[in-house]
Amino acid sequence: MRPYLLITIAVLVASCALGPDYERPAAESEDRFRMAEESGDAPSMANLPWWELLKDEQLQHLVRTALAENRNLQKAAATVEEFQARAWVTKSDFLPNMTASGNAPSFGRKTVFLFPGFPNPFNYYLQANLSWEVDVWGRIRRANEAARADLFAKEESRRAVVLELVSAVAESYFNLLQFDTQLAIAKRTLQSWEESVRIAQARLRQGMTSKLDADQFEAERANAAARIAELERQMIQAENHLSVLLGRKPFEISRGKSLVEQTLPPTIPPGLPSELLQRRPDILQADRALNAATARIGAAKADRFPKISLTGLLGAADPRTGTIFSDVSSFGAAGAGFTLPLFNAQALGFQQDAVEAQAKESLADYQQTVLTAFREVEDSLVAARTARQQNEAQQQQVNALQSALRLAELRYKGGLANYLDVLVARRNLFEAELAMTGSRRLHLVSVVQLYKALGGGWSPEMEQSQEKKDS
Repeated sequence: MRPYLLITIAVLVASCALGPDYERPAAESEDRFRMAEESGDAPSMANLPWWELLKDEQLQHLVRTALAENRNLQKAAATVEEFQARAWVTKSDFLPNMTASGNAPSFGRKTVFLFPGFPNPFNYYLQANLSWEVDVWGRIRRANEAARADLFAKEESRRAVVLELVSAVAESYFNLLQFDTQLAIAKRTLQSWEESVRIAQARLRQGMTSKLDADQFEAERANAAARIAELERQMIQAENHLSVLLGRKPFEISRGKSLVEQTLPPTIPPGLPSELLQRRPDILQADRALNAATARIGAAKADRFPKISLTGLLGAADPRTGTIFSDVSSFGAAGAGFTLPLFNAQALGFQQDAVEAQAKESLADYQQTVLTAFREVEDSLVAARTARQQNEAQQQQVNALQSALRLAELRYKGGLANYLDVLVARRNLFEAELAMTGSRRLHLVSVVQLYKALGGGWSPEMEQSQEKKDS
């Protein structure tokens, strides 16, 4: 009766586990984002898959290439596989541990000691050992909870890499389009300055202008040429950066639509702030990491209590192989045992303190991640709104400067104005056109950054559904 009583008690005790049960920390969130222009009731733009946000077909091709070949994403996927295997290893602790051993002393045996039915180095024997730890205090269950949470955290980390990769490819592509547009502006401006230099040189030979005027035009022409060289360098470096994101050696990147042809959603509703906590992969990763750290507290507490195990031994031994499996040569035993930490009890106490401190670190990390997420959304919202306003204002500035330059050139050629009017007008237009191109890129990038800050809406299932529709 005693073995049955012991097992019954163990089963009853095993229904509870030491340590705190995990609950996600409460996070305060407002009814709407502070910088949101749209009502929080509108569906968030983060619900869109990335191919509906990025309409350029060439950009979509580059993103898909990066998702297939980017090395950081492959590393993140391999990490998920690693933790899947680790979770299975931890789960195997629920099962009994069984080993087998044997002995064949025929080779080089010189003794005549014979002990039938008793295993020793001078007998032939086969032996099976069984050991099963009864999870009385929940150590194995807490360890499995921590392993599952670690796995989920790595899966969210992989999703964060995917979202980061999509946004990085889009931003790099928009940078390329900006350099293309600015390079075209610089080359057009250079041609204008070369024409002005030619006219100034002719007027100088005719005594209609001074050497100072001609030198000023030449200086502006050289400035435009230097800007072209700078933009060409930046464009090649941007192509190299994008090539690495695609998982390839540097190569020339094909373009699709130009910078001004890129389409943007008419409105960019961010959705409800509470949705951010359920969507952002870094928040979910920090949440799972906190879950794992909390579970390890229970495992550390259980290590300080006795470990109860059920053990069994079964085998056969004989000095002769012919009778090793006879009834008289078999042996076996079964029982229960426990181990209790004594001299290392204090060390296990410090180990529990360390695990509890790690849980506090994870809690602070989770709370900081939530704060950072809300800040990034607010920053992206104000950036998207002000970038659009800035681009509209700079477009008006460019239109006004183009008109001023045409008038200054007509007056200069007609002798009604000096070189300074043309020089200032063309220089201002050149800088304004470059700045307008930069604000256009900033508007595109700010929308992508807002999509990233909101957690995006991409998932493998969504892309598989899209591929089925395209096929």
